[in-house]
This record gives sequence, C-alpha cells and structure tokens, in this order.
Amino acid sequence: MRNITINSYDMAFIEEGQGQPLLLVHGSLYDYRYWAPQISAFAAAGFHVFAPSLRHYWPNDAKGAARLSIEEHIADIATFIAALGLGPVDLLGHSRGGYIAFRVAERRPELLRRLVLAEPAGVLGDGFIAPGTVQPSYTALIADAVGKVAQGDIEAGLSSFYDYALGQGAWARLGEARQRICRDNALTLIGQGQEGRVPYTRASAEALSMPCLLLDGGRAEAHFRRVADGLAAAIPGVRRVTLPGAAHLLNWDDTEGFNAAVVDFLHDA
Repeated sequence: MRNITINSYDMAFIEEGQGQPLLLVHGSLYDYRYWAPQISAFAAAGFHVFAPSLRHYWPNDAKGAARLSIEEHIADIATFIAALGLGPVDLLGHSRGGYIAFRVAERRPELLRRLVLAEPAGVLGDGFIAPGTVQPSYTALIADAVGKVAQGDIEAGLSSFYDYALGQGAWARLGEARQRICRDNALTLIGQGQEGRVPYTRASAEALSMPCLLLDGGRAEAHFRRVADGLAAAIPGVRRVTLPGAAHLLNWDDTEGFNAAVVDFLHDA
C-alpha cells in the first residue's frame, strides 16, 4: 500500500504491474479491497493497475465521513491521475465509482484514453425522461439505511441498503469477507445520503469522446439496468457487454467474464 496527498488529503492506494495505466474506482461501502479479483489479473494482462480508496473510505481517515462529497471524489480522482503523472489512463468505475468515472470523463477528457463503466449508479435526467417526470430521490431511497447507521445500528443499516441496491435478503447472501469491508466503511453512508448526485443527461452522455465499454449484469436490479439502457443508447460508439448470470456486484459474480470483457476492450486499441 502507498499513500499520496490529494487535495490536502492523505489517500491510500495499491498498485501492481507495468504498462498502460489502469485506474479502478470502487463504489459505495467498498475500498480498494473490492478489486481483489481484478488487480493481479489486469496486471498480468499488461496494465499498471492503480486502486485508490476514496476519501474517508478504509484505510483512510474516516473523520468527516458523514460529510463526504461526491464532487470531492470526482476532483480527487482527476487530481490523482495528474499528481502521479500517469498521462491518459484507462479509467474503470463500478456503481458509485462508475458515476465518478463518468463525471471525470465528462469534465477532464484529456486525462483518459478509454473509459469502462461497470453498472454505473445514478438516475437518468434531461433527454432520457419525459419533461416533468418526478423520480424518487436517491436520498429518499436510502434514508432508512442512513438513519439506522447514524443511530449506531450498523447491521440493520447495511441490510436495509443492500435490500435497496441488490434485492431483498442481499446482505445475508453477501458473505463474511465482503460484509467486513462494508462494515469498515459503514459511516460513509451517512454522507452519501446527503450528496445529491446530478442526474445523467443525454447531452452529457452524447458528448463523451473516448472509447467506452459499458458492463452490466443480467440479474441486476431494474434501476441499474435502466441507467445502463439509457447510457448505452446515448454514448457514441459504446460497446455494451451484459454478463447474464451476474447481479450488481458483477466483477465478483462473474469474475472471469468481467475480466475478459475489460481486457479485450482495453487491448482493442
């Protein structure tokens, strides 16, 4: 593990391999350990792999986790790329990390060679939905989970969040190793419940200029599939790969298929 100061914050990351830089951005409740099934495989395929833990996520300083900001995370990832002098990187983000990767690609396209969005989180906005359509806010959807974590009932809060994100009973099915990672990052849910993500617009998706791979799981919850469908219809020249047997944690559910799809795309220069 290494540390680097990014925007006045000491951020932990791991790296492995040599070659084209490939940056992995984790999603909600996870950290760089989320990418355990990918890091060595991608390094063996000829990539210099970097996997940071986002600000306030384990093993970083958790102080301020209740006030974390997705805008801060977007800025941190862009600064991370520039600070290490990586040049145009391949950027892969999953879930909330996919949203972050999308925004980095939108705002700082010169930093990226290729973009991989693995079932990005968020909601569709202008150009994707009829004017005047009212969508439930993300804050409202996870309010129960956030409230329980804030009150100190970590297990109940995490169970509630997973019921929303992956379906009823998903927390119990997750397995101890991944549950442990989520417990380590539970307090970040409090801040996440207040971050107010801006919806994806068709204009922003159509403006992406780098080659893009969109991965989704055939067994994922409908709200993730809806976003994938919308972005797949709007991003120019996007390559979409659906892993039929995978749910939202698709890089764990079908590690072989996920890794092969990413490597094939990134090698297809």
